Amino acid sequence: MKRRNIQTGILVLLIIAGGLVLLKRQAVLDWLKLHEYTPPAAVAALVRDDTMTAEATHLLYVNHPDITTGTAFTSHCPAGGEKTVVLGCYVGNDDGIYIYKVSDTRLDGVEQVTAAHEMLHAAYRRLSSSERTKVDAMLTSYYQHDLTDQRIKDTIAAYKKSEPNDVVNEMHSVFGTEAVNLPAPLEQYYRQYFSNRAAVTAYTAQYEGEFTSRQAEVSDYDAQLAALKAQITANEAQLDQQKSALESQAAQLQRERASGQIAAYNSGVPGYNTAVDNYNSLLETTKNQISQYNSLVEARNAVALEEQQLSQALSPSALPAAQ
Repeated sequence: MKRRNIQTGILVLLIIAGGLVLLKRQAVLDWLKLHEYTPPAAVAALVRDDTMTAEATHLLYVNHPDITTGTAFTSHCPAGGEKTVVLGCYVGNDDGIYIYKVSDTRLDGVEQVTAAHEMLHAAYRRLSSSERTKVDAMLTSYYQHDLTDQRIKDTIAAYKKSEPNDVVNEMHSVFGTEAVNLPAPLEQYYRQYFSNRAAVTAYTAQYEGEFTSRQAEVSDYDAQLAALKAQITANEAQLDQQKSALESQAAQLQRERASGQIAAYNSGVPGYNTAVDNYNSLLETTKNQISQYNSLVEARNAVALEEQQLSQALSPSALPAAQ
């Protein structure tokens, strides 16, 4: 019995020792990566903007984040990797975080949210088995019962198709950077990474609003154009009818005049002239409506072009490589 107890004790010590070795190994690897590492000013600014805690900053810096463009970015981050409104990637095993440099000032905030999103991937990787089980349960519960943002729901649905084995990992990054209101346990969990998570979600809302506002504007223009088009079409049909009626009236008046039916002719002229005035009035109204329609089309297309330009600014594969 005593011998068995001794063997059990030795086994426990070996397990503990093994765990300590792993912890030490990670600490040593981190030290090597951070030794003499000085974050670029732009990266340090992202840390401040995102209100990252010391732990989050450590995770970000261990990955030597690179804010880059062109092939320097696409060679590390495959097109379409992320399904949400971020431009970046985390290379597994803390082998790097890459953030696309977005120069369009209308999209200020993309880099901040991307940095936070990718840092959370690194954080998720380091969760212990028990921590991950607990966090996964909180994320899944929120997704199934409390998530109301349709855009985020669509984002998770896209990840389910493209990365079915990493959906909860993606939830961990998406919810932490894009969901404005989270259940108290999740808010408490994310406090280890952000002192003010609302600052990050505000960046998301800021540049996402650049898209949604234009989409709403285009939809409004489309509704106006549809109504105006229907009115123009109805007017044109009415003008065709009136034109045919006027031609018939004119022919009748000509026959009456030619045949000497002057009284009948004189009696029909006022009605004919009134019909001509009505026709010309409707014709002028329709011309104005067509002019208004064309102006709305130009305005609508200008907004749609802005939306397209914003989308292109978030599509590295569609942009020229950095010179």
